[in-house]
Amino acid sequence: MTFYLLALLIGIVAGLRAMTPPALVAWAAHLGWIDLSGSWLGFFANTWVRWILTLLAIVELVTDQLPSTPSRTVPIQFGARIATGALSGAALGTAGGAMVSGLLAGVIGAVIGTLGGRAFARGSRQPSAATAPPPSSKTPLPSAAHC
Repeated sequence: MTFYLLALLIGIVAGLRAMTPPALVAWAAHLGWIDLSGSWLGFFANTWVRWILTLLAIVELVTDQLPSTPSRTVPIQFGARIATGALSGAALGTAGGAMVSGLLAGVIGAVIGTLGGRAFARGSRQPSAATAPPPSSKTPLPSAAHC
């Protein structure tokens, strides 16, 4: 049961940051927290894979801050988040003996994380009544274009 919850949570993280969950799974496999040996997901324990995924996760953290970064819900980004959530969830499910259930939990978590992250980001960009400037009681001066 714990692996299902972990697969769902790693999927939610994938919805927020696509490359972080695969990097976390690679580190978990390296540290012996999960056993993926003998499965097709054993590549996560490879040293090169672990460092490449870690580098990609760091690059994603930086590029996500750029104003030119597209929304997380554009098809290519949404698809990537679902794919990494599914892969990471499947890895955790494999370690718990239920790969398909882990994969499905990862997909569900990725959708929740993607849509929830978008809703949170949109809500945080709108000014609240407490931070909005008070309305001005002064009459605006005419601009030079009207003179």
